[in-house]
Amino acid sequence: MLSLEQRLSVYPRLRYMGSKHRLGARLGEVFAELPPGPAVDAFSGSGVVSYVLKAAGRPVVANDQLAFAAAVTEALVANDEARLSEHDVARICSGNRDGRDFIQSTFDGLYFPHADHAFLDAAHSQLATLPRPKRALAIGALCLAAAWKQPRGVFTITTPRYDDGRRQFRTSLEDLFKEAAHAFNQAVFPGEQRCESRQGDALTIEGEYAVAYLDPPYAPPRDDADYIKRYHFLEGLATYWEGQEIMWETRTRKLAKRHTPFASKRTAKAALERLFEHFRASTLVVSYGSNAAIDVRELESMLQRHKRSVRTLEIPHRYAFGTHAKATRREIHEYVLIAA
Repeated sequence: MLSLEQRLSVYPRLRYMGSKHRLGARLGEVFAELPPGPAVDAFSGSGVVSYVLKAAGRPVVANDQLAFAAAVTEALVANDEARLSEHDVARICSGNRDGRDFIQSTFDGLYFPHADHAFLDAAHSQLATLPRPKRALAIGALCLAAAWKQPRGVFTITTPRYDDGRRQFRTSLEDLFKEAAHAFNQAVFPGEQRCESRQGDALTIEGEYAVAYLDPPYAPPRDDADYIKRYHFLEGLATYWEGQEIMWETRTRKLAKRHTPFASKRTAKAALERLFEHFRASTLVVSYGSNAAIDVRELESMLQRHKRSVRTLEIPHRYAFGTHAKATRREIHEYVLIAA
């Protein structure tokens, strides 16, 4: 049986705002000390914490509002055995079945060269031929490949104006997809108990859970926590922009902002109170960064209104800004609050 560190070593690394990949092993130690039973990861994001919970043998429900995040957890948390075969990958790369060109026409001259956009259109035309678990793997791999090739992994800028020196910048998306598919295949493993992936509002999650892991998009003192602004292309790629509202007047063709009360200093406190109350029957594990607008002591006081005991772990952590060799790094403190 592989250790948690070994499991995490093969988990696909998606550059994702607030990802807990580097903290996965430490969070695994925290979860090991808590009562056994099912868990929920209410804001699953990159999916790595749900993956840690699955590796610990717990049944887990992974939830996120974003379709591409839900596809990742469907592929690596809910899925126990399906993998993309060489035949599957070859089929996805075999050409355009129906002549679709939405990505080529919508994003021409923006993020990737024309051939890459054409590949994404063609790959999507093949996805309907795959059963659902493999389709989630393929969507996850397509999103990972696109994020690898995009500077800093965010889509607030257009690639032709930037070259941060990475190999992926000069590699075709088709080849990057093949690498990403292999990475996803390596990360698949059977859980000891059934896990689930869902897409939706955290406050609509029902059921009884021994542990609720909560990592909402906290309001920062400056800038914002708008995931759609940064990852709109991945969200569109996961859905082929079906049901998405494109802001055609924007150069980046971003999607309409999705309101979340957690990301505004004005509404964050009330939203957190509702969240803690919703999962009050569970042991709460709350991730929080020192660069957020609400002070950690205030967050402790809020949790104490819902739980008898609250303890706080402080973990030094560095986030990098930029992908080049001289990228600036800023140290923050990552807090993990355990309320029981």
